[in-house]
Amino acid sequence: IVMGYLGNEAATRETFEADGFLHTDDQGVIDEHGVVTILDRIKEMIKVKGIGVAPAELEDLLLGHELVEDVAVLGIKDEYAGELPKAFVVPKRGVQPSEEVARELMKYVRDKKVRHKWVKEVEFAAEIPKSASGKILRRVLRDQNLGAARGIVVKDAVKEKAML
Repeated sequence: IVMGYLGNEAATRETFEADGFLHTDDQGVIDEHGVVTILDRIKEMIKVKGIGVAPAELEDLLLGHELVEDVAVLGIKDEYAGELPKAFVVPKRGVQPSEEVARELMKYVRDKKVRHKWVKEVEFAAEIPKSASGKILRRVLRDQNLGAARGIVVKDAVKEKAML
């Protein structure tokens, strides 16, 4: 793939095994036929059209909005882009979760970030699951996202690709 990071021996050693294997930070399984299936990513980075989007960057931005008490961002599967950012939002006391609030939050991110970082879906939550140390339990949110009906979920109407 590549020989390493130019002028950065430490990054090369962290990324490549001594025998040349590349660490992708993906988790996967190999079945009895030798087929590799990627199941999850060790790092929390969201890949939108191959571009890395850090959830913490979007969380920090949304936490600065006057209507947001707490937030967690994770990637949701998308046929076209691979993944898209989705925000799980706990509104501040007195703020009623609604489509209008969700659209305001999506517009807030659109106005401040480049296109591949735009939040494409907002789901309101009563709380963000966290570990005892305060780390967001993204696996719990991901599992909930695959479940049945939830609270108010609003998807962005802005399309990523042109219709031909």
